[in-house]
Amino acid sequence: MKKALIGFVALVIVALVGGAIWLYLSLDFIVKHAIEANGSEILGAKVTVESVKLAPADGSGVVRGLAIANPPGFHSERSATVGTIDVSIEPASVTKDVVHVRRIVVIAPVITYESSRRGSNFDAIQRNVARRTGDSKSAASAETRLIVDQFVIRDARVIYAPEIATRGATISFNLPDIRLANVGKRQGGVTPAEFTNLVVRTLVARMAAAMGRSAAQRGADIILRGR
Repeated sequence: MKKALIGFVALVIVALVGGAIWLYLSLDFIVKHAIEANGSEILGAKVTVESVKLAPADGSGVVRGLAIANPPGFHSERSATVGTIDVSIEPASVTKDVVHVRRIVVIAPVITYESSRRGSNFDAIQRNVARRTGDSKSAASAETRLIVDQFVIRDARVIYAPEIATRGATISFNLPDIRLANVGKRQGGVTPAEFTNLVVRTLVARMAAAMGRSAAQRGADIILRGR
């Protein structure tokens, strides 16, 4: 009986250790799935990721090959693609109610902005995110919150597909870098949906300003060439 009990306990320990090792080795897959599932739910558009590589000891990670599809009703296949996202999180905060994100750096995304009579694809994404933010307010106290020290979108390129243009005709331009600091610090954290809403609103405003500057520059070039 005693030997059987010892054997059973040993078997449980081996199973727990094996499970812990599997979980540790599978963290990349788990996070990849979480980004795809949660991102798709919040944005209302399919999110896919090629790979996630984490270093749990220091809280750093790299997400590669992120692609965000367009919401239904738009012609372009994707609203955005990103080659690399560099992330750093305070490891000790992962199990707490408020996760401390040291930085998120989105490197060289390609963003497709498509207009239609119902508004742009990013208007549709904003509505989806805002709806998700509203739905989560009642459960906000139970939801994990974030404090983000630094969020950066660097070397972005925008492809603008106007509705009035010939099908497939686009205008492209570079987007000035976007930097957000200390997001959620004053409020004691924001939900992932609230953070996403802030990023999308900021991105749309910057794209609108950049499109205006690009159009003005093209108009000036036409006038100068006509002289």
